[in-house]
Amino acid sequence: MTGLHDRVIAVTGAGGGLGRAYARTLAAEGAAVVVNDLGGARDGTGQGSAMADEVVEEIRRAGGRAVANYDSVAEPEGAAAIVETALEEFGAIHGVVSNAGILRDGTFHKMAFENWDAVLKVHLYGGYNVIRAAWPHFRAQSFGRVVVATSTSGLFGNFGQTNYGAAKLGLVGLINSLAEEGAKYNITANAVAPIATTRMTNDVFDAELQQRLSPEYVAPLVAYLCSEDITDSGAVFIAGGGKIRRVVLAQNPAVVFDTPPTVETLASRWEDIRDLSTIERAVLELG
Repeated sequence: MTGLHDRVIAVTGAGGGLGRAYARTLAAEGAAVVVNDLGGARDGTGQGSAMADEVVEEIRRAGGRAVANYDSVAEPEGAAAIVETALEEFGAIHGVVSNAGILRDGTFHKMAFENWDAVLKVHLYGGYNVIRAAWPHFRAQSFGRVVVATSTSGLFGNFGQTNYGAAKLGLVGLINSLAEEGAKYNITANAVAPIATTRMTNDVFDAELQQRLSPEYVAPLVAYLCSEDITDSGAVFIAGGGKIRRVVLAQNPAVVFDTPPTVETLASRWEDIRDLSTIERAVLELG
């Protein structure tokens, strides 16, 4: 595919799992890759260079181009350094894959502010920080590709992940608006909700499912969304285990009131207001 040849893509959280697969696939398709990883544990504690360095070496041994970066996306200065690494090493930045993430799960009534704040800083603020650092370059060159990692926990909810779910759905709101603002500059912004075996999920899936849910099933989609060939923007995809589907928000036909309704009037029409049967029929017809 020529749509990635000589493009420069920064992948955050690329030291393992999905990020590693994204970086390797992008490099195999001809992109130069900034492999960013703080090198910490999955709860965000600690740091180190080994994870990013190992992925860079894998890419280089395969004949690709890559450079490591160890900065944290949670702070604007770290995100700016990631983009600066791309500029210094490869002379440009054409795309960002915002993949870095941590987990600090817990039920909402036990959710300490520290754990809420840490997860939003890495996922949501991290996405903002890195994309914001690259955005002026995208506008100036009239080209940019943004892919963020959302989650079914944000799209549909998941017990014990209010912090993670809020951050992940926040990223969908981000790309929806970036798609509007970036359109005239040939900047696309899309989201992928991966279902894959990583160190974030290896205690969730059994051995058979872990094998089926290889990150390699997700990586080609992320790479394609970074390419020149893509024109879709503001789209959300779920990918994993050999299945890729698009997710959209939908609305049913409006219930109309000629005058401001009373609470009692709303109650009398509530079944019509909440009825999704027309949407369900449309889905069945498309399916």
